[in-house]
Amino acid sequence: MSEEKPICSAKGCRADAVWVLAWNNPKLHTPERRKTWLACEEHREHLSQFLGVRGFLKDVVPLNEWDSAADS
Repeated sequence: MSEEKPICSAKGCRADAVWVLAWNNPKLHTPERRKTWLACEEHREHLSQFLGVRGFLKDVVPLNEWDSAADS
């Protein structure tokens, strides 16, 4: 069984994700809660700005580092 590669969360994008954008909406989530969007190189800045102007963006981490942290 083959494992699917994570893809970018940008609308219509099917590129491989290389970044994790960790965020939360303080009106809906507890401070420690982290939702995630995945981003390719092309859409990382756009998605980061989208979350950032709303005050939702908490961290941007390379996908391989995020996966390593989740495994530990």
